[in-house]
Amino acid sequence: MFDFRLKVFDTVAKRLSFTKAANELNITQPAISKHIKEIEQQLNTKLFDRNGTKIQLTIAGKTLLKYTEKIFTVYRELEFEINQLNQKHEGVFRIGASTTIAQYVLPALLAAFHQQFKDIKIQLSIHNTEVIEQLLIEQKIDLGMIEGLSKNKSFHYTPFIKDEIVLVARANHPLAHKNSIKLDELKTIPILLREPGSGTLETIAFKLKSLGLKLTDLQLEMQLANTESIKAYLLHSDCMAFVSIHSILQELKNKSLIVIDVKNLMILRDFYFIQSQGEQDVIANLFLKFSNHYNFK
Repeated sequence: MFDFRLKVFDTVAKRLSFTKAANELNITQPAISKHIKEIEQQLNTKLFDRNGTKIQLTIAGKTLLKYTEKIFTVYRELEFEINQLNQKHEGVFRIGASTTIAQYVLPALLAAFHQQFKDIKIQLSIHNTEVIEQLLIEQKIDLGMIEGLSKNKSFHYTPFIKDEIVLVARANHPLAHKNSIKLDELKTIPILLREPGSGTLETIAFKLKSLGLKLTDLQLEMQLANTESIKAYLLHSDCMAFVSIHSILQELKNKSLIVIDVKNLMILRDFYFIQSQGEQDVIANLFLKFSNHYNFK
């Protein structure tokens, strides 16, 4: 730790006890008091209010705690990157990703990972969420990245990044002039959906059901196996479709597709890493940690 005094402060602030902090850090209570006093002198402010044996954070203490968390995050990132420079990683990394993630999120991340770990050979399998889970069960991949809601006790789930599923249409759609539509209007619009087994489809169905609307209530025109096909179809029809916001950034930029707001409907979800329970693959864990430090823009 670059500044042990910050660690002392952080521990005292979270435990609100000099004694517990001393036990946790394996130092004496007078040493704890000395470190806190030095910080208070350096900042020229009180960090704790003392009332007998009880302490609580002052406003200044709460402010420092907030920044301490940020500093520790930077420390962890620095230590991670330095450690990777001092280690040699090689082997084959088999990753499976659901379609949306593989097409629109993963390429930049894989490129950055390969740039840093050139001796690791990457094998990518792209399928819907249901198939990715099966490949993991069959040990044909080391790590999965999915977008569904279902949780299987055979897997360990780690949140990756946030996503929003939005309703989109071609820019010159007859309803493009409307700022928003009502939920019931969805029943009157031809809709494209992803195929059964898709995590996107599962998320949409779950959210609509919570609002009293079933997929069978929609005017389903077609189910297609990937988002690229859906986007191309939209450009030549009056259909609308629910897709990940990550998948249409370029189309929004060139103004070929637009987002249609649906009142009282917001579909948010997490993308997840999934791993089999038990001992984890070393390279898979390396990629997971690398991903958590990657700067998504």
